[in-house]
Amino acid sequence: VQLQASGGGLVQAGGSLKLSCAASGSILRLNSMGWYRQPPGKQRELVAVIDSGTMLISGSTNYADSVKGRFTISRDNAKNTVYLQMNGLKPEDTAVYYCNADIRYNGRAYYTNVWGQGTQVTVSS
Repeated sequence: VQLQASGGGLVQAGGSLKLSCAASGSILRLNSMGWYRQPPGKQRELVAVIDSGTMLISGSTNYADSVKGRFTISRDNAKNTVYLQMNGLKPEDTAVYYCNADIRYNGRAYYTNVWGQGTQVTVSS
């Protein structure tokens, strides 16, 4: 099972980027999915998480205070994909962004926490 992240890049302050992360492999179910980031010289930190929800109700979300009102996390369960829409980007948002998911493989009764490879987001002032 892999988590493939994409969408990072270089953007000016105030600009927008949308990150995507798709899970592939023999997946039975995805539970919580999220985005974390690691700024240069700092520890990895939570950006946003979203739980699985139901067929009729979107999953509940949780955001770091620093991104509330600017970033939006969403997911497409049919595509096993999580997104992060980032608006109003600031230089302090510069970091390597990682996706994360709790994945239940086919044939297993438990969830495995999986990390994707990072994608660089650089915001210039």
